[in-house]
Amino acid sequence: MDIRSIGFIGAGNMTRSIIGGLVNGNYPNDKIFASNPSQPKLDALVSDFGINVTNDNLELVKQVDVIVLAVKPQLMQQMCEKLQGVDLSNKLFITIAAGIKAERYHDYLGQSINLVRTMPNTPSLLGKGLTGLYAPQLNECDRNYCNDLMAAVGQTVWVENEFGLDQVIACAGSSPAYFFLFAEAMIASAKKMGTDEQQARTMVASAMAGAAAMLEQNPDISAAQLRANVTSKGGTTAAAIEQFEQADLRTIVDDAMTACVARADAMAKIF
Repeated sequence: MDIRSIGFIGAGNMTRSIIGGLVNGNYPNDKIFASNPSQPKLDALVSDFGINVTNDNLELVKQVDVIVLAVKPQLMQQMCEKLQGVDLSNKLFITIAAGIKAERYHDYLGQSINLVRTMPNTPSLLGKGLTGLYAPQLNECDRNYCNDLMAAVGQTVWVENEFGLDQVIACAGSSPAYFFLFAEAMIASAKKMGTDEQQARTMVASAMAGAAAMLEQNPDISAAQLRANVTSKGGTTAAAIEQFEQADLRTIVDDAMTACVARADAMAKIF
């Protein structure tokens, strides 16, 4: 991986997961910086990873080649406007904020910048993430750097336009919550039938992880076929699947994912 000085503005969970992935992959910790108004978060990063920290975003920007914008979308404009006096022409910006179109960052910073939009998901915290990436203009060297950076916490998918990032949000960015909701319902049902909660949680988590592994490790077998392989005619699984079909689960899922994309588009209009 190309080694550059990289600075994270914002020290939340996603920043922590990316830094952890980099350090575990032998990225030099003296090349990694982070800024944040909360000192305890910075202290934890220093303790765990030995990186450089500051409370001054401007100081960080001046010291690094790559800047990762990891603040909440509603704070992004205010934070960026404070950087307008700095020449950013030789910097590479990577944003992990949802809902802000690439062109808006040029307005926020008052100048044209080299920018990559990314959309990582929460399993990145475990190194099992999926990150969508989009860049309107990017040379091969910068593209490879960004890909390697996000590959430190999971898989990467490049999209051709910003609508593609909204689709990544629906399929990967928000979807862990879908599975948590499904798991929540299964655990509640098991408890109602008398199963201990911890035992139910263990069984559900194991089954979900195993099913995901089967889907991932059998790329030539469709999800429909994998489902059919488990579903014997007239059996217990068939009875459960019949209930899902009668409740029109497919339409529910389609409506949910469509709503997710619509909300991403609405957020883009707000910012």
